[in-house]
Amino acid sequence: MVRHFIHETFASPPVTPKERWRSIFEGERPDRIPTDYWATDEVTARLLRDLECGGIEELYTRLHIDGLVTIDPPRADAHTPGEPGADLWGLRRRLVDYRGGSYDEFDNHPLALMTCADELDSYPWPSADDHDYVAFREMLSAAPAHRMVRSGNFEPFLLYCALRGLEQAMMDLAAEPEFVAAALDHMFRYYFALAERTFEAGKGRIGVTYIAEDLGGQTSLLMSLPQIRTFFLPNQKKMADLARSHGIHVFYHTDGAVRPVIPDLLDVTGIELLNPIQWRCPGMEREGLVRDFGERVVFHGAMDNQQTLPFGTPGEVRREVLDNIEIFGNARWVCAPCHNLQPVTPTANIVTMYDTMYEYGAL
Repeated sequence: MVRHFIHETFASPPVTPKERWRSIFEGERPDRIPTDYWATDEVTARLLRDLECGGIEELYTRLHIDGLVTIDPPRADAHTPGEPGADLWGLRRRLVDYRGGSYDEFDNHPLALMTCADELDSYPWPSADDHDYVAFREMLSAAPAHRMVRSGNFEPFLLYCALRGLEQAMMDLAAEPEFVAAALDHMFRYYFALAERTFEAGKGRIGVTYIAEDLGGQTSLLMSLPQIRTFFLPNQKKMADLARSHGIHVFYHTDGAVRPVIPDLLDVTGIELLNPIQWRCPGMEREGLVRDFGERVVFHGAMDNQQTLPFGTPGEVRREVLDNIEIFGNARWVCAPCHNLQPVTPTANIVTMYDTMYEYGAL
């Protein structure tokens, strides 16, 4: 009885998801490889039903997921003044059905007809003043204390493509550089001011911020390195520096074959985590990434969401988890699907991924 009492008194408390994230960002060795969760709403609803979970926290507990909690300052009015059908950027959306669910697709391109940079000055850009930071602090206080909070996001060229139209936006990089630079500057000023106020309001509670730009396609970069260095990296660096000045880590997302730009993301932007590691893309082979960058960055994702998870067997999913554990053994890795789990992904494969990680992911 005495020995049992002493054991319970001095037993180490369980490691929390927040502590695992903190350890891996700070270059320490956590008790086990962290896991994260990205999925469409339809997949989450199905998992909640199939696993008989009452909510996302119960689902995370059931699957041993160390998922982040995303909280951002809400806006009193989420629409453009005078346009209740448009969001804060003036964009309208329509639902487009696909196999098993639907996505919001952009239904207009408000900047499409502009021909010179001066016209941008009269556009109703949003303001950081329009957000409710009191409500934001209340949301942070109500968030699960054992989970790390992600707050703030910066992905301006994705927004530019929506405002301008994808084809026009890509042509603008070469044909209308002054227009691109002016539009991105308007967006940057909003996002930087919003991040300043967000990080101040959430001081001590925000652990991660999200910076992104989809720089790669399935086989190569979507734009040239000089264009990336000119239009994107300088403002990314400013956003990352602002986060770090508040003790907040930088989560970076870019899809596709982006091997040529990774050195710039590390040296200029100063990313700390790279997502999603689409390892079937040329140049994104896991072994090479670990060899060349494993000492400098956290790898996040790497569970193939184009073949293995949606169309593989549970045995193939299990094998990929074990392969990743071995390949990333000398690096820092967060196990997660390499993009949102889609409705074509069977519940059995999702459960297998997380159960295998729990069984073999201890360090």
